[in-house]
Amino acid sequence: MSAEIIDGFGIAKSVREDVAKQVTELKRKGVAPCLAVVLVGENPASVSYVRGKAKALNECGMIDKSIHLPESTTEEGLLQLVDSLNKDENVHGILVQLPLPKHINENKIIDAIAPKKDVDGFTPVNVGNMLIGRDCYLPCTPHGIIELLKRKNIQTNGKSVCVLGRSNIVGKPISILLSRKEYNATVTMCHTGTQNTAEICQNADIIIAAVGRPGTVTADMVKDGATVIDVGVNRIPDTTKKNGFRLVGDCDFEAIKEKAAFITPVPRGVGPMTIAMLMVNTLDAARKQI
Repeated sequence: MSAEIIDGFGIAKSVREDVAKQVTELKRKGVAPCLAVVLVGENPASVSYVRGKAKALNECGMIDKSIHLPESTTEEGLLQLVDSLNKDENVHGILVQLPLPKHINENKIIDAIAPKKDVDGFTPVNVGNMLIGRDCYLPCTPHGIIELLKRKNIQTNGKSVCVLGRSNIVGKPISILLSRKEYNATVTMCHTGTQNTAEICQNADIIIAAVGRPGTVTADMVKDGATVIDVGVNRIPDTTKKNGFRLVGDCDFEAIKEKAAFITPVPRGVGPMTIAMLMVNTLDAARKQI
């Protein structure tokens, strides 16, 4: 068998188009959704991510309030900026691009963002509400994974899910979400202390890999007909490419696609969905703050 390649790029485009229509309707009521994206320093990956967010905001007809600060910005200075954005009624969402320079405490900055404007879903209030099933802004990558599964009609009810990785951004939240009653999956989260990761994967109906290491999931770890969601984005050397590298995920895509029923590619898989769901959260924030 050969897997169906899940077109995250195409699905994300559809999500953005739907958001754009709703933004147009909201503007007729006098509300223009606005997202403040704060970038500190010149981290190449962060610069690229922020550029992608700006493009998506433009496509959706939202206001892009991008703020680029120098690497030397102090923690106190960044906290003051977040406070001013919290108080600005024309700003509906706040996103501080991570990672921050080492002299800035990321937890302090995240904690300072008003929960009603935390469209990344990272503040303790939103994480806590997600855990107990209350209304909140879901973290964008897990939210995107859920949306991909829904759009492809991939059943989670009663299914066995193996999540590889326990990060606060992907592993933990997607494990919590899929354990909710509306998704009703039995979730096992594997990490560096897990002794039988391969065995757990082999018994899983859905594998979600988010560890940031190429080749973590091999074909022998995947049962026939499984769904494989590859969240990893890794640069590996490739002399045939102009920039000298290519992007791969955490899974052996070419081998696994001959066994799985569904698989996401890297790039153009989960990545585009992260930004698309940020647009969804920003729209939701604007509505709630009317």
